[in-house]
Amino acid sequence: MNTKFIMTASAIAIGAVGIGLIFLPEEVATVIGLPAESKIMFQITGALYFGFAMVNWMSKANLIGGIYNRPVAVGNTAHFVIAALALLKFSPKSPVLIVVAIVYSFFAIAFGSILFIHPVKDSKTD
Repeated sequence: MNTKFIMTASAIAIGAVGIGLIFLPEEVATVIGLPAESKIMFQITGALYFGFAMVNWMSKANLIGGIYNRPVAVGNTAHFVIAALALLKFSPKSPVLIVVAIVYSFFAIAFGSILFIHPVKDSKTD
């Protein structure tokens, strides 16, 4: 499995969400229908997403799977599985959430397989 692609794609996806939440918290709160005072929670969540994206970006060239970089694989699997389940629960209410749930489900399956399948080192990169 090409973990470099999965790590890069997840870093870009959650990094974009993180940057959006960091710099546009009030707008996100307004769109969702929450008071502007909740913007601090969106900024904190954005910082979390951005930090997690940086971990994925910095780990993309490393061997991941099985026992290799297990904390990164476990963290990503937990994040994407839990978020996918939560999104699937609420997705029938919004077409946008359906798309986000599909993306999260893809990453949940990908990181789940990375976690439990022993990686094969690519001989072309040596």
